[in-house]
Amino acid sequence: MTSNSPRAVLASEWTKAWTVRSTSLTLPLAFALSTGLGTLIALNWRSNIEHVVNFDPLVAGLYSVTLGQLALVVFGVLLVGSEYSSGSIRASLSAVPRRGLLYGGKVLVGTLAALAGSTVTVIVTFAGAQAALGPYGTTLTADGIPTALVGAIAYLTLICTFSMGIATIVRSSAISLGVLLPMLFLGAQGLGNVPVLKPVLQYLPDQAGLELMRIAGPPGDGRFGPDYGSGTALVILLAWTAAALTGGYLVLRRRDA
Repeated sequence: MTSNSPRAVLASEWTKAWTVRSTSLTLPLAFALSTGLGTLIALNWRSNIEHVVNFDPLVAGLYSVTLGQLALVVFGVLLVGSEYSSGSIRASLSAVPRRGLLYGGKVLVGTLAALAGSTVTVIVTFAGAQAALGPYGTTLTADGIPTALVGAIAYLTLICTFSMGIATIVRSSAISLGVLLPMLFLGAQGLGNVPVLKPVLQYLPDQAGLELMRIAGPPGDGRFGPDYGSGTALVILLAWTAAALTGGYLVLRRRDA
């Protein structure tokens, strides 16, 4: 039986997302990684505060989400890739012949789930880290903090959506993760600040994300972080996401499942 109802497609995709164990566990994993590591980092900094270089409570509160994001990437990739690996994409396309509707429904469900998960993860991670920092912490309403938190939520959401587009292009969870996870992990570890690589790598999604979260480097230190501001960082992230989603749609429309 075929379906051309957007509501039915959304309901179907939502059910798929939460009935497959591999995808239903990844958002809680992102939360656990981010909050747990954030608290550990903050506790370590508090006990060694005199040795912390360029101390910034914002970094203590958000750095761990650069590792927690890996679980969100896995969520986005598996949401798409699991249908190709299991062969269920054929049944999905038979039920929803309008490929744009099927693709749009899957992307919308994944993006909304990522947005909800990211919002909770970012706020709880930041608050937990500040509590662990004690007298050295800051508050949710301090100058610049709300903007950084919104930027972190936007980045995590967009990087998940970007991953869905890449998985649709590649049509393989393993290959998608094999490309995305090392790229994001190495970037988070400072590879984008290597002088010879920075002119190119600073325009990759993860580097734009660090700038959007305002943790790319110490304020005023040009050696670290991209050579652009948060507004440009958002444009770069949106461009990468739009390109990945467009590429995914073109592949889905032109190739048989």
